[in-house]
Amino acid sequence: MANQTLKETINRLRERLKESVERNRAEGLLFSGGLDSGILACLCPEIKAITVSVHSWGEDLKYAEILSKYLNLKHYQVTIDTEEAIEAIPEVIQILESFDPAIPNDITVYFGLKMAKKIGIKTVMTGDGSDELFVGYTYMQNIPFLESYIERLNKSMYFSSNKLARSLNIEIKQPFMDKDFVNFSLQIPVSLKLKKDQGKYTGKWILRKAFEGILPDEIVWQKKRPLEYGSGTTRLREIITSRVKDSEFEKAKDIHRVKFINKEHFYYYKIYLDKVGSIPSPDKGEKSCPGCGAGLKKDSFHCRVCGWTRNL
Repeated sequence: MANQTLKETINRLRERLKESVERNRAEGLLFSGGLDSGILACLCPEIKAITVSVHSWGEDLKYAEILSKYLNLKHYQVTIDTEEAIEAIPEVIQILESFDPAIPNDITVYFGLKMAKKIGIKTVMTGDGSDELFVGYTYMQNIPFLESYIERLNKSMYFSSNKLARSLNIEIKQPFMDKDFVNFSLQIPVSLKLKKDQGKYTGKWILRKAFEGILPDEIVWQKKRPLEYGSGTTRLREIITSRVKDSEFEKAKDIHRVKFINKEHFYYYKIYLDKVGSIPSPDKGEKSCPGCGAGLKKDSFHCRVCGWTRNL
């Protein structure tokens, strides 16, 4: 793409993403009102959008309402209370066979998919993969050799939405993870994905530019909201932490081989032991996860069992 003008690259990106959406059409969309789900809704306006929030605590609902009205979407809002969310944790852990601290994110996805099933939707679209391919995460901003990191990350990407959907007999569609679109996106220079202006970084810059003027500016240029903050499930962490006594946690650190991050992590582990059982040992060719001892592929950045992540 070195010889292309910026305008040509933007036009090609928009067109290739549109083609990917056509190849991965779905009846429903997990809709946060963020850039990624906003783009997918824009390219598939007849889709049924589903937004999940806990007690309307998060910001997703605000942006989802703005965008659903702008695009005239059929919009379903799912509001759950704290106890509903906490009661769903064992089910989610059992499905995913994981006690990853990202469980609050998975709860949001789980309730969104449950709503889809309730209203008879059998295929659901997600924005999975966009942040990884277009430098949407803050932590990526300071990674050396970012281009090669994205390529390596692409080979080991995993999204819990797939497993959660299978448990509910729903098929997940991921336009950003479409093989042809991924190959295209990897050709886009990192310099067009991550821009620095007056000391501030903007991730997914080229993706934002591609839909500037098509979607409202407050959607296109909004900051990245982690799923748990957008949906409001982050407050669950405080509640869960309060349910583990200091003495119990200190004792657990001496008994178990898992390197617990905090009390919340231990809380999920206790449920994992009850619902799933022991941590699986590495298979042939795998290494042992430094966080829990589970099997880990040699090129993996992240353990799907305990959530351990390699420092970069």
